[in-house]
Amino acid sequence: MKNLLYILTFIVTTTVIAQSTNSITVEKQKLKQALAYGDNMVAATTMYAIINLEGPQSTYKDSLAYLYFRERNYSSCFLVLNDVLKNKPNNLDLLKMQAVSLESLGAFGKAIEAYKTLLAKTEDNYFAYKLAGLQYALNKFEEAYISIKKANQLPDNASIRITFQVNKNYSQDINLKASIAYLQGVIELNLEKDNDAKLSFERAVKLFPDFVLAKGKLESLNSKEKQ
Repeated sequence: MKNLLYILTFIVTTTVIAQSTNSITVEKQKLKQALAYGDNMVAATTMYAIINLEGPQSTYKDSLAYLYFRERNYSSCFLVLNDVLKNKPNNLDLLKMQAVSLESLGAFGKAIEAYKTLLAKTEDNYFAYKLAGLQYALNKFEEAYISIKKANQLPDNASIRITFQVNKNYSQDINLKASIAYLQGVIELNLEKDNDAKLSFERAVKLFPDFVLAKGKLESLNSKEKQ
């Protein structure tokens, strides 16, 4: 009798596993097709199904976070990342998405902590620049000044360009080094360090000669000196 029970249990378990495997295979095929057709709503729903079938450790949680991020659904992206990062606290791609999501949601205080983590792990001057910008936005000028000086001292991430809106119809993509110099100048103005600010704006223009906003700041400072 015991042997019969063992056999029946084995058969039932094997059947359940086989059905689950078949279901996952079907859902993955559906996901592949949804992504090929650009149907992100169906893709997200299918990812949830796969995660439900695979369990808490499913790697499709990562995929779901990436999907939400590409869709600029930062709220859902952040919530998924909160879960995923518990098991992958050092994954830089996930940490970057978390920082951007928080910044995009206007949670600048939490975004600052996220960029601090990224900066500590990478020593990337872009993250120091982002940190300084958020601190500046919160009127934490002294902290922003420390961060932007650190950004200026770190090796340059030459692949990054920052978009500045000059006016309603015109924007410029500025290399990171010049952007750092410009932000340093803006922070120095708020700290009433006009002479230092002038040097920073001059450095920004030297690094990017057509930098409209930096030139405008220099003109304003020069006019102020003449008065």
